[in-house]
Amino acid sequence: MKQKHTLKRRHFLQSGLFGSAVLAAGALPRALFAGATKTERDPFDGLKLGMASYSLRKFSLDEAIAMTSKAGVKYISLKDVHLPMKSTPAERQEARRKIEAAGLVLISAGVIYMKNNEDEIHGVFEYAKDAGIPTIVCSPDPDALDTVEKMARQYGIRIAIHNHGPTDKKYPSPLDVLRLVKDRDPLMGCCIDVGHTVRIGEDPVPVIEQCSSRLYDFHIKDVTAPTPKGVPTEVGKGVIDIVAVLKTLIKVKYSGHLGLEYEANAEAPMPGITESYAYIRGVLAAI
Repeated sequence: MKQKHTLKRRHFLQSGLFGSAVLAAGALPRALFAGATKTERDPFDGLKLGMASYSLRKFSLDEAIAMTSKAGVKYISLKDVHLPMKSTPAERQEARRKIEAAGLVLISAGVIYMKNNEDEIHGVFEYAKDAGIPTIVCSPDPDALDTVEKMARQYGIRIAIHNHGPTDKKYPSPLDVLRLVKDRDPLMGCCIDVGHTVRIGEDPVPVIEQCSSRLYDFHIKDVTAPTPKGVPTEVGKGVIDIVAVLKTLIKVKYSGHLGLEYEANAEAPMPGITESYAYIRGVLAAI
């Protein structure tokens, strides 16, 4: 399986990225390509490619905003290290102002954990409302789902419950999330973490297809093995079939956040982040 994946990746890099690399380097005159230029298209095929700010957890909010802008993506999902849950309404509004001033869109926040405590859950929704966050990526205790659903309706804010793989006793798989939300209010949905999904031995393609109607956020990453021992690596260097994942997201017309969550090299993440985005962009250009 690993050999097959490596060969596919090598072929993709040779065939799909070579032309882009040549043009980017200016090695051939653009005039030679003028007659063959296609109609300009969305380079992300409608996908909202952005940053899960957990990737930048060792840096301040201002640094995370600057690093996301430098990476060339438009969307950001905030982890509470960048906007604490105990922040004031004014601090939340200021965070949003800074993000928008940088030309970014604050599309979600999380992962936020929720116990079955109505006051605490209410506080999470106030946090999202104050910052203008439309989707809460979260991991509520299952016995808290009734209260979470009630608050989602009250505030008109979507919930995307995140799966955490082999160590998660509540939601190891996105299908565990789907089973619990499919008959609830449409505001209740899933955040698929593709790395954790693969680490429990599931094929992400049918999982995406099954969850598509309730898929509100997505953490894209890569891992070194399709087992609990798999660890984070740069997108395109691991075992996940990123081409198939992106094709499937486009096929189901996924409209939520496609957030890179790069968990390796927390102290110096930008080289890995840059490489991961380059691979994702290359895949989208080639498919």
